[in-house]
Amino acid sequence: MAEKKAIFLDRDNVINEVLTNRVRFVNKPEDIYLLPGAADAIAAFNRKGYMVLVTTNQAGVGLGYMTQGELLEIHKHMQEKLINENAGALIQEFVACIHRPKDGCSCRKPEAGMLLQLAQKYDIDLASSYMIGDQETDICAGKKAGTKTIRIADSLEETQANFKFPSLFNVALENIF
Repeated sequence: MAEKKAIFLDRDNVINEVLTNRVRFVNKPEDIYLLPGAADAIAAFNRKGYMVLVTTNQAGVGLGYMTQGELLEIHKHMQEKLINENAGALIQEFVACIHRPKDGCSCRKPEAGMLLQLAQKYDIDLASSYMIGDQETDICAGKKAGTKTIRIADSLEETQANFKFPSLFNVALENIF
């Protein structure tokens, strides 16, 4: 079976809002506010032949702010909102590290555990894939896994990423894939 290419997305501040006037943290489904153009960007990645996967640090579970079941409901609701905005905005799978920041696990970004797990599960060619995130920890995880990296950040922020764009929608507009 031929290896597939994928786009690994961080969740918060890449697909949905956090730390805004509307929502501080996403601890329940109604806290999901999609960022402008996120659904269209995901649909564009799918059209270009990329499997889209979400890898997200969600210490809120380990810290007791929500349960694993509530996190699953949040992700189900997010997928529904994405599909409602653009029928092609399919996320193949959501994977979350639910450990606390100081637990020392191999899945919490900046470690590459979530990406490596998904690459094995779906036969993904990491060198042909991208990690897109808003934090340098996302970029570190992508580099450790062997992907190309894209940072969602304003132009003043320094990054080790291969590319930098102000939003996921801007990534989709560029012809880098």
